[in-house]
Order: sequence, then C-alpha cells, then structure tokens
Amino acid sequence: MTPIIFHNPKCGTSRNTLAIMQASGETPDVVEYLKTPPSREYLVELLALMQNTPRELLRSKESIYTELGLDNSALTDAQLIDAMIAHPILINRPIVVTDKGAVLCRPSERVFELLENPVSSFTKEDGEIVKHVKG
Repeated sequence: MTPIIFHNPKCGTSRNTLAIMQASGETPDVVEYLKTPPSREYLVELLALMQNTPRELLRSKESIYTELGLDNSALTDAQLIDAMIAHPILINRPIVVTDKGAVLCRPSERVFELLENPVSSFTKEDGEIVKHVKG
C-alpha cells in the first residue's frame, strides 16, 4: 500500500514527520485533513488500527475543545468522534498509515516504526537530531 499521512502543513510535528518519510524514500499520499477530513467510518477504522480511544486522539489545545465542553468525562466515544468529524481541527496529527499499521506520530520520530527503510538519523526543523535505532 502507499503510505498515508494525515497532515497539517502548519504543524511542525506534521512537517517533520512528512520529511522523515520522504528522507526514508517514501512518497506518501498526503491528506490535508482540515481540507479533506476523514469520514466517520474511516476515523473509527483509524482509531481501531491505532488501538487508541477517541479521547486519546482528541486535540485538547484547540479553543473549540473548551467551547464544546469536551473535557467532560461523561461524553461517550461516539460524541467525541462526532465532535472530531464536525471540527477536524480536533483530530490530533499527524497520523501515519502504512502496511505496518497506523500511529499518531507525536513525537514525529514515532514514524520510524512504520517505515520499511527508515533513515538512521534526521535533523528536525528546530535542529534536534533524532536517531533511529533498529530493534
């Protein structure tokens, strides 16, 4: 399969993740999920692939999170998914999907585990050098 990255070009972590993929020889399908959000069904599928709960994928730093009262622990998974579908900015990023699985790549070096031939080291935008240790 062609790798997929759910990407926000305004996000440094997302940009670094995409750059690691490209430096590793991957040419992923780049889905700018704010312009083209996933369907509800696909978001549910991604959550299952990542083995994450909707709350774990929810981006709490956005003002809409507080405005909608999404910190309420009584909200169901379905309600949280509905909020992410209605407001895609609430979906944490970047999410990468390859033949090896799906991962929320925070930090960006989490992408190494999904790549066939990851680079051994990479310099992030801020100058931090991350190294991939083959395990």
